Amino acid sequence: MSGSTDYFGSENEIFRNKELLQVSHLPDGDRIIGREDELTNLANAIKPATRGNTPNNVLVYGKTGTGKSLCSKFITNQAVDRATGNDVSIGVAYVDCLQESTETQAVQSAGHQLNDQAETDISIPHSGLSTAEYYRRLWQIIDTRYDVALIILDEVDKIEDDDILMQLSRAVESGKLTESTVGVIGISNKVRYKDSLDERIKSSLCEREYVFSPYDATQIREILHSRSDAFHEGVLEDGVVPRVAALAAREHGDARKAIDILRFAGEIAEENDLERVTESCVDQAHEREETSRLAELISKSPSHAKLVLEAMALLTQQKEGDDAPVTTNEVYDLYKRLCDRDQSEHLKLRRVRDILSELEFLSIIEQERKWAGKGKGNYMENRLIDDPEVIIAACNESD
Repeated sequence: MSGSTDYFGSENEIFRNKELLQVSHLPDGDRIIGREDELTNLANAIKPATRGNTPNNVLVYGKTGTGKSLCSKFITNQAVDRATGNDVSIGVAYVDCLQESTETQAVQSAGHQLNDQAETDISIPHSGLSTAEYYRRLWQIIDTRYDVALIILDEVDKIEDDDILMQLSRAVESGKLTESTVGVIGISNKVRYKDSLDERIKSSLCEREYVFSPYDATQIREILHSRSDAFHEGVLEDGVVPRVAALAAREHGDARKAIDILRFAGEIAEENDLERVTESCVDQAHEREETSRLAELISKSPSHAKLVLEAMALLTQQKEGDDAPVTTNEVYDLYKRLCDRDQSEHLKLRRVRDILSELEFLSIIEQERKWAGKGKGNYMENRLIDDPEVIIAACNESD
């Protein structure tokens, strides 16, 4: 075996602690940059829980990568620690509504996280129970184990039924909880999410609302510097962090994407047996981040959704500017031609309209209804959020 190829790469070590650049990593408080006011607001909202009282329910809005989930997780963890000193028990459940998108799945997930079967003698199976039974067991668990339960519903706008918000926010009032209380932190990328809620839910849930604005270049640069010890000393060229920060701030103000780009840049340096991470690595990483993110989203989409996206991208390229709007009818006409190209039977216009709405829900496109003029009705303008070339590459990669 002495002459065999070493598939584990070179001896040049780029990363010292790569976990610091993972999305799942929850940093210490001094590594949370530019969110002091937001952390203070969240702390004030749930502060009553640290003394065993009912916390305020909170809705947190903001674009992806603005620190909403990070701050919510951090401040609830800190609340648990503070409550322990007051002899108060707080339980925290984090539910990703993009993955747990039905009411039943969300309640099951919360119950599973808050439970300790050895203590409660209550089981939370992954399936097989009615939604009502999952709720009943959740209330039993909370009443048995905690003074207060804090339930974080991340990407709450993705959940199919808003009834969970009603159930959680009125659990005490309706007598479902008798020994404990519960607070909800709902997180959404859609600033107008509240407008879609039933009036009863608004009145019981929306006690506090906070908007997280995108990070600017200086804040992103500080965030990246705070995580630069993920790399060995001297590995990052001086221009790498400013380059990543400038790219992220110019396009989206998304700290999560910026961290991904920095990690990808390090991986590219490793793959190419480089001793240092360069700005060229950053440029390659930027392209990889965009394509991989979209490819993941698009790969899960039906074939006709990919064709609709490809039609939008091609039309956008034909117009001036990467954010040029295209009408639904324009998209539909080109989509039909692409179906003919692929020898596929096209869908009806109504179904393509539905697909475009689904793509907006996934934050791949933006839609805006326009008035065509007196007697001409309305029409929909569609815009790609990402570069059309990246969309086309992602569509082709996911085929």
